[in-house]
Amino acid sequence: MEYLELLFSKIGDLTWGWSLIPILVVFGVFITLATNFVQFRFFGRMFRVLSRSNNSDDPDKISARQALLVSVGGRVGGGNIAGVAVAITLGGPGAVFWMWAVALVGMATSLVECSLAQLFKRKIGHNTYRGGPASAIIHGLGAEYRWLAVVYAICLIAAFGFGFNAFQGNTVAGAMEDSFGIDRLWTGIVLAGASGLIIFGGIHRIAKVSDVVVPVMAVGYLGLAIAVVVLHIGEVPGVFSSIIQNAFGFQEAVGGGMGAAIAQGMRRGLFSNEAGLGSAPNVAATAEVRHPISQGITQSFSVFIDTIVICSCTAFVILLGNVYVPGAEGVDGVVLTQQSLVSHFGEWSQYFLSIAILLFAFSSIIYNYYLGENALAVLSKQPIAVILLRIAIIAIVFVGAIAPGATAVFFFSDPLMGLLALVNLLAIMMLFPVAMRLLRDFRQQLKAGVERPVLNPDDYADLDIDRSAWVDKV
Repeated sequence: MEYLELLFSKIGDLTWGWSLIPILVVFGVFITLATNFVQFRFFGRMFRVLSRSNNSDDPDKISARQALLVSVGGRVGGGNIAGVAVAITLGGPGAVFWMWAVALVGMATSLVECSLAQLFKRKIGHNTYRGGPASAIIHGLGAEYRWLAVVYAICLIAAFGFGFNAFQGNTVAGAMEDSFGIDRLWTGIVLAGASGLIIFGGIHRIAKVSDVVVPVMAVGYLGLAIAVVVLHIGEVPGVFSSIIQNAFGFQEAVGGGMGAAIAQGMRRGLFSNEAGLGSAPNVAATAEVRHPISQGITQSFSVFIDTIVICSCTAFVILLGNVYVPGAEGVDGVVLTQQSLVSHFGEWSQYFLSIAILLFAFSSIIYNYYLGENALAVLSKQPIAVILLRIAIIAIVFVGAIAPGATAVFFFSDPLMGLLALVNLLAIMMLFPVAMRLLRDFRQQLKAGVERPVLNPDDYADLDIDRSAWVDKV
């Protein structure tokens, strides 16, 4: 076990330690420039997905909005509540600025990776699609790269399906025990049972639950943050000034100054919005859309919601409160967010945050499960394999909830997510010309007056795409 821990520690050092964050940021900037700032030019179109008129009316299909909400539900979690607090504690208020910056370039990366996932998706049943980076590797790069897809699939199942679900169960159980005095055993039973009811229904049930849960939790949390801003409206300019000054080293809030702000902001931002990590494309591929770029735009919006909206909520709750003291040791993580809310609204707000954590974690669990199921399709086509995975994940959620120390077993999660991201970025780089081809097609149709561009599979006859997934769109 000690040897394994050392091995995964080295993998973590080689990925998150020095290579991955710069690569993600540099590649995000490259995509932004190469696509002529696509995330800003199509920003207005992102909001169209919120309208039912721009989504399928067929209840048996996963709409663009449902795919958006599933991915938002997965992205929004502990990173938005505890992660932002950690970033501010270690990097100062300036870390918030760099979280915003990495999200803005990450929106372009997400657009590209999710568009590719849509293009190479496969139809697996009536109105059901499956895809993601593994499918893009196999059908976009060729069968000789299948080994790379297998590496990706193993990393995805281990990190998201197993490791992160144990952490989510642990987070919820800890919050419920601290706030309500509920024994971890009962939280574990309820959480595992509810998760089982959803994940045994497959992606369609996951999408329908997310369509309800995610707006409730996001709007509720956003409402509290707006109330904080209104209550302290006179202090808001000062907070913005502090964020900017600390971000560029004009005002040192913590040891390390500007360097700490950049490192913490970028690291926590990437962990939170997952742009480029290769997770969200698995959900993006399930949607019924007219053109791959349409879902790319939608998933770019997901990054915006996660970081620019939800993470900013946590940042303003903390920075407009009186609990956080720059450079001082003391409370951090979820406790800092919790105590900051209490300073604004009183004791009741800590219970609200515990419920929010429960909803955030629950949506993340069902999202992480689907990522694992989708990756499993690369390794096995046997129905029993899916059933065993579902049982294993339910058990892991339960064990993670009842045994606080159990999460230490999943020390491999972060290193494998780093490896997962490197594989995904390699695939995006190799398939980037295809993504640019899709983008040119989309723009040309818009220029020709087509309000909602449509993919014509005949234009991509040289690629290994599933025509049955697109033939009825023309």
